[in-house]
Amino acid sequence: MKEAARRMLRYRWVIFAVLALAYFFVYFHRLSLSVVADDLVKEFQTSASLMGLLGSVYFYCYAFMQIPSGLLSDSLGPRKIVAFFLVIAGVGSLLFGFAPNIEVAFAGRVLVGLGVSVVFIPTMKILSQWFRAREFASMAGILNAVGGTGVLAATWLLAVMTANFGWRVSFDLIGACTFAVVLLVWIVVRDRPGDKGWPTIAEIDHTGEGAAPPPRKIGLWQGAKLVLSEKYFWPVAVWYFFDCGIFFGFGALWGGPYLMHVYGMSRSEAGAILSMIAWGMIVGSPFLGFLSDRVLKSRKRVFILCTSLLVLEMVFLWIFPQGLSKVVLYVFFFLFTVCASSIVVVGFTTTKELFPVEIAGTSVGFVNLFPFLGGAIFMPLLGRVLDTYPKTAEGGYSLEGYEKLLLILVAGAVISLICTFLMKETHPERAAEQA
Repeated sequence: MKEAARRMLRYRWVIFAVLALAYFFVYFHRLSLSVVADDLVKEFQTSASLMGLLGSVYFYCYAFMQIPSGLLSDSLGPRKIVAFFLVIAGVGSLLFGFAPNIEVAFAGRVLVGLGVSVVFIPTMKILSQWFRAREFASMAGILNAVGGTGVLAATWLLAVMTANFGWRVSFDLIGACTFAVVLLVWIVVRDRPGDKGWPTIAEIDHTGEGAAPPPRKIGLWQGAKLVLSEKYFWPVAVWYFFDCGIFFGFGALWGGPYLMHVYGMSRSEAGAILSMIAWGMIVGSPFLGFLSDRVLKSRKRVFILCTSLLVLEMVFLWIFPQGLSKVVLYVFFFLFTVCASSIVVVGFTTTKELFPVEIAGTSVGFVNLFPFLGGAIFMPLLGRVLDTYPKTAEGGYSLEGYEKLLLILVAGAVISLICTFLMKETHPERAAEQA
C-alpha cells in the first residue's frame, strides 16, 4: 500500500505536466491572432469588424462547449475527450495555415476553438482525482502560469516565427505539435489512480482511519439548478464577462495593432511588449493564489484590489493613449494581465467554494461560459468601433478610434468593479467568521 501510494503521488506530477502542456496550446491559440491580425487584414483584404469576428469565433466555440465538456467528461472519460478534441484542434490549425481565403480561415478557427475548448474542465476533473481539495488553488495557479507560457509563445515566439517563416508555416507547425501532445495524453494520462491499480487520494489520506466518506449524490439537473439559483453566482459571472472581455478584446487581439498603429512599432517590437501578458500570468497567477490563500485570506479583497487597479490602468491609458515610453508600456501590460487575467485563479476558486464539491465541475462549467462570451462580444465590438473612423495614410486604424475603444474598456472595468462589491466572501476562514 505504501509503495503504491508513493508511486501514485509521484506519477500524478507526470500527468499534470502533460495536461499542462495541452493547456499551453489552449492559451497559445487564444491569443495568437493579436500578433498576426495585421497580416491577416492585408492578405485577406478584410475589415477590422470581420477580423474581430474571426478572433471572436474561438470564444463562441469555447463558451458553447463548456457545459458539454463536463457531460462528455463524465460519460466518456476526460482522457478520451481531451485526446479526441486536441486532434480537432490540430486539424484546425493546419487548415488555418493553408487557408486560401477568409472563409476557410474561419472554418479552421472554428475547429481550433472547438478542439481546445474541451481541455480545461476535463483537466480539472482529472486533477480532482489525483490531487487533494486543499491543493486545488495552488494547482490552478500553476496551471494558469503554464497558460502564461502559452501566451508568451503566442506573442513573442509567434512574432519571431512569423517574421522568419510567415504566419502560414507557423500555424502548420503548431498543428503538428498539437498532434504530438495528443500522443502524450493518450500514453501517459489516466482518469484516476485506480486505472493503474493505485489507491486514491482519499484512501491514502484515510489510511488507518477507516474508509473515506462516500461522496454525495447530486444529479446533473439538480446541480445546474443549484448553480443558477445561487444569487452570489451572478456577480462572479458578470464580473467574468466584462473583465475577460477587456482582457481578450485588448490583450488577445487589438493590443498588437494598437502598438503598431499608434506607436509605429514593428511586429517584433509590439510582440516583445505583448510578452508582458505572458509574464503577468506566469508571475501573477501563483502570486494571487498565495495572496488570497495565505496573506489576505480573502477572495473578495483580492477581487476588489485587482479590479480597482484595472480601472485605474484603463483610465490612465485612455487619458494618455500615445506618447508613453516603452518602459511604461511594458509595466502597463504586465499589471494589466495580473489584474485582468491572473485574477481568474481566484475567480474559479470562489465559484468552487460557493457550492458543494460534488458539483464543482458543473459550477466551473457554467461560470466558464461568461469569460468567453465576453471575449466573443468585445472583439468584434471593438473592431466595429475602429472601423467607424477613417484609416491613416499608412493603412492603420486612427488614434481617435483607439481612444473610443479605450473608453469602452474603462466602462467595462467600472462595471467589473461594481460586481466585486456584490460578491460573497468564500475563503473558508473568513466565511466561518461571518457565519
